Amino acid sequence: MTETATVTTAATAEAPLLTTPLHALHLELGARMVPFAGYSMPVQYPTGLMAEHHHTRAAAGLFDVSHMGQLRFEGTHAAAALETLMPVDVLGLGVNRQRYGLLLNEDGGIIDDLMFVNRGHDIFMIVNGACKVGDIAHIQARIGQQCTVQPLPERALLALQGPQAVAALQRLLPGVEALVFMTGNAFTWQGASLYVTRSGYTGEDGFEISVPDTHAEALARALLQQPEVKPIGLGARNSLRLEAGLCLYGNDIDTTTTPVEAQLNWAMQKVRRTGGARAGGFPGADRILAQLDGQQPLARQRVGLVALERVPVREHTELQDAQGQRIGEVTSGLLGPTANQPVAMGYVAPGYAALGTQVQALVRGKAVPMQVAALPFVPNRYYRG
Repeated sequence: MTETATVTTAATAEAPLLTTPLHALHLELGARMVPFAGYSMPVQYPTGLMAEHHHTRAAAGLFDVSHMGQLRFEGTHAAAALETLMPVDVLGLGVNRQRYGLLLNEDGGIIDDLMFVNRGHDIFMIVNGACKVGDIAHIQARIGQQCTVQPLPERALLALQGPQAVAALQRLLPGVEALVFMTGNAFTWQGASLYVTRSGYTGEDGFEISVPDTHAEALARALLQQPEVKPIGLGARNSLRLEAGLCLYGNDIDTTTTPVEAQLNWAMQKVRRTGGARAGGFPGADRILAQLDGQQPLARQRVGLVALERVPVREHTELQDAQGQRIGEVTSGLLGPTANQPVAMGYVAPGYAALGTQVQALVRGKAVPMQVAALPFVPNRYYRG
């Protein structure tokens, strides 16, 4: 779950950029700052994107994701209310268990993708920064009478990702090593109340840490003092998630895309599908269930792609068949630093979605051969215990 990669058009002259609680630290560390989701955010630090990417894969990278939206839901009917907005199992989620969710419009298009966790006394949710104002308004308008919907603008969010993240974090938060992938728990650090989940969006083991903004910079500095940890910017965040085969909101999924077209069927549990105990009842259910059941054919579907020449293929590049007929479009693409080859995701007509199918991308007027490949491009290394 991460947002639109286009970092140069996120703000306008009429909307001054916001800053996160770590802004001064980013400047101190020599970050190159860019507009992103209405905020001034670090795209990279002096070592550069490639070094940051490889460091996260090998050790631990610290990301400032405080522009993301945090909110909590409280009340007897909160879980049932959320199920009217998403095609996922909220009622059956155990305490301190986390799940990936999809906020849908009436056509079954994806308004946003998000993460939520059942904390027992409430449901805690993280939404994409570029979407958070609209998400909160959408949610409050539809279920605000059924439960308490409380935005948490006073909290920052840090992500610590990589195989050595647990070694670094447990020095500050003893006991955090007991968490496994997609679980969370409350911790206290220097008097501040934290909520930590073992999750992230890089394909690596790691954690996301919700922290009061008053303590965010101090916590970030403490983490950066650990020998495994270096600061990581938006550039490497994007290359890491693409190699992990994870969708970027605004590129790979949006309001015109259904979860089935995006190949996110795994995010819709059986209990919400046809024949399930709580089947349907979410926006666009008729269309989505018909697609899941094979009763409504797909016009397109998301696939992984590798270029057969060492030519990066970027988003919005047209995909063609061997005869030069348009069959789809690339939605994310770059030269994968770990994969060591050009990788991409995009949408193609279903007849071209089988693994091994060869297509071509039109790059500056030249046809670049590509092949449909399995996702992820780099194996995930989540810690499951």
